[in-house]
Amino acid sequence: MAFVIAEPCIGTKDTACVNVCPVDCIHPRQDETQFEEIVQLYIDPDTCIDCGACVPECPVSAIFPLEDVPENWREYIDKNADWYKLSAEEYQAKWNEPGKTD
Repeated sequence: MAFVIAEPCIGTKDTACVNVCPVDCIHPRQDETQFEEIVQLYIDPDTCIDCGACVPECPVSAIFPLEDVPENWREYIDKNADWYKLSAEEYQAKWNEPGKTD
């Protein structure tokens, strides 16, 4: 995983990062059905190409290179990956938040 979205995104979900991503690895987008119910955006670790285009676009500085995620937000490394790899039910059980259904 190249980049991780952490806690500052919660409640903000500014999609400027989505708009600059050349490989569409940040979800949910505003046009996706789950956008309103999901509390933050997530980066797909299997799709991210480590370009860093998203980092300067984030108005709340929520996006970090994997190795630079602050210690107090390290759980977001797994949280981002899990949103893509776990079923919605498994994600809900693990993180107590809605999982990806699309």
